[in-house]
Amino acid sequence: MSRSSRTISRRDFVRTAVAIGGVSALAACLDREADDDPPRGLGADDLETLPSRQHAWNEVIKTDDHGNDVLPEHHVCLHLEYIGDGPTETEREQVEAAFQTLERAYAWENDGLLFTVGYGPRYFDRFDEDLHESVTLPEPTQLAPIEDPELDAYDAMVHLASDRGSVVLSAEEALLGDLDEVHGVDVEETLEGVFALEERRTGFVGPGLPAENQSGISGIPDSEPVDEDAPFFMGFKSGFAKNQAAEDRVTIQDGPFAGGTTTHLSQIRLNLNQWYEQDSRAIRERKMFCPAHAEEDKIEGVGDNLGDSSGVGECAERTLQDAHEYGMVGHAQKAARARDENGPPLLRRDFNSTDNDEAGLHFLSHQREIQEFVAVRQAMTGSDIADESAIGSRTNNGILQYMTVRKRANYLVPPREHRALPTPDPDSLEL
Repeated sequence: MSRSSRTISRRDFVRTAVAIGGVSALAACLDREADDDPPRGLGADDLETLPSRQHAWNEVIKTDDHGNDVLPEHHVCLHLEYIGDGPTETEREQVEAAFQTLERAYAWENDGLLFTVGYGPRYFDRFDEDLHESVTLPEPTQLAPIEDPELDAYDAMVHLASDRGSVVLSAEEALLGDLDEVHGVDVEETLEGVFALEERRTGFVGPGLPAENQSGISGIPDSEPVDEDAPFFMGFKSGFAKNQAAEDRVTIQDGPFAGGTTTHLSQIRLNLNQWYEQDSRAIRERKMFCPAHAEEDKIEGVGDNLGDSSGVGECAERTLQDAHEYGMVGHAQKAARARDENGPPLLRRDFNSTDNDEAGLHFLSHQREIQEFVAVRQAMTGSDIADESAIGSRTNNGILQYMTVRKRANYLVPPREHRALPTPDPDSLEL
């Protein structure tokens, strides 16, 4: 890493360090970020001020000029296997202490550390009792005839996010037992002996980062076409405030896990050669948003001019008509058909990836019930539109032909007080 560390941009260097991981990458990342003001920490008494909702990020993360939430730039997902002896109360205390170490070390904000801890169906299967009836946590499954994903079966997943690469790396190494101190806080407890790391996934999001990291990546043309202002590899803005569910909307309301949420995580490989080398700008706009947006020149650049909404509400109502008239439909207009009287059902916090030297996307969404994600995915698949028009199951059907779903997973993200090895019914079962 050191041989060329001064010939690439700092953001690209830090992204590379996060992707590599490990103590050496952490040291290099700390060196590159040494001139920054240090991140804030929290005192032990401040832990009580943290929200019960692990997914309560919106009040503390940055926003752009239009009020859209701006996610932290760097992301690491740790996929874990439970290897303990219980779970036991001693293990719960150990795991909770490990998480609280991170919270004392770094403030709950972009420049500090935001994270969630979720548990998969396999974790809860080890108990004799069923998961409380207020929560449905199905096994992941194939959701469309055009996909054949590997279905994850991890016990737990920790999602770490920060604007500082050194922070997510420090948090990871502290949890895994490779640091004695993290940002001035002694690491007294870790996940060692309770969880084993099975898989690590990384990514990034933000204007300029995809362009800086497109060179030599499978799925991106050699011409390096990704716009320098684009926050995602496909060249357009996403995550408009009015197209996102509110945190209240995705929060479990009743039962022992009230205040929690569910997470769906898909690992998606992108193949953008035709997207950039053959499709015109107008076609890309039609397929990403809707034909009307392209015809009316509504999108400037990466789409910042759209403000806080993609504006595809009316397009959603004429999806089948557009299929007949234009021979193609947009990704956003199809997905918008899944909205109900409460608005969009998903809170998306997805990010780009160059894991395995491939252009990819880790699609991470929070929703009250996994079935709500399934409904959005079915709307986005557009099988009903393909059955009633000339568009294909993949071609001219939004952006499906440029994406391959490689893996899927579902998790329950409990409220903070139950995040350490929860039982199926924490309020009633004796620990």
